[in-house]
Amino acid sequence: MAAGGRRIAAVVEYDGTLYAGWQSQSHAGALQDAVEGALSFVAGHPVGTVCAGRTDAGVHAIGQVVHFDTTAVRTARAWVLGANTRLPRSIALQWAGEAEPRFHARHSAIRRTYRYCILNRSARSALAEARAAWIHRPLDAEAMHRGAQALLGEHDFSAFRSIECQSPTPVRRIESAAVSRDGDFVWIELSANAYLHHMVRNIVGTLLDAQRQADPAAAMARVLAGRDRRAAGVTAPAAGLYLWRVDYPPHFAIPAPGRGILYGRAADLV
Repeated sequence: MAAGGRRIAAVVEYDGTLYAGWQSQSHAGALQDAVEGALSFVAGHPVGTVCAGRTDAGVHAIGQVVHFDTTAVRTARAWVLGANTRLPRSIALQWAGEAEPRFHARHSAIRRTYRYCILNRSARSALAEARAAWIHRPLDAEAMHRGAQALLGEHDFSAFRSIECQSPTPVRRIESAAVSRDGDFVWIELSANAYLHHMVRNIVGTLLDAQRQADPAAAMARVLAGRDRRAAGVTAPAAGLYLWRVDYPPHFAIPAPGRGILYGRAADLV
């Protein structure tokens, strides 16, 4: 950090439908480019961000967290309102504040929670088409919940990592896993210390298969123990995935996303 500089943290919400993912790319529009452009305008100098989770193309976020360093002196309100005037309607800062110099959006995180939304009815939705995966065959959310419990704890998740995954280790720790139904919507929520590439979407695809088995938990446990991606289900569509929240030690005072439309009931999507 430059002398006289300060570290700012921010919570960002976005619809990832039209973007090639978070990370800047030379050949396609990325969320990082839009956010950095808006923050640079407010700061009056180029700003580079570090995010909590580099979401893929088409993936959304309710509580993405970023940090950046700046020599500009701005109020929290100025960062949020100023950046939002320069951002497209699909991206919006929800909060910003000065953080401790040692705060790091990625490395300081202790938990990341993703939610996956499935519209489970015979007719597709015009409004939720890019916000939820549509599956017309009936799903047993309770069976999916039972299956998900086999993933709890620290394991080698090789069966659920993509071939493009560059992580040096496939070991991750899932702290909680829940599947619930809200009318026509089925929600899968996973909280873990970190994730492999496509890990959540591959778990969802495998749960869709396991829920049809007599013992969904045993079916998921076999796939997990086998460590073979070919034995797992298909990768679920990106449209249903949300980076829901990122948790940090309390002393960093990074707020979790609030509640409201979309945050509460799944039915608010349509």
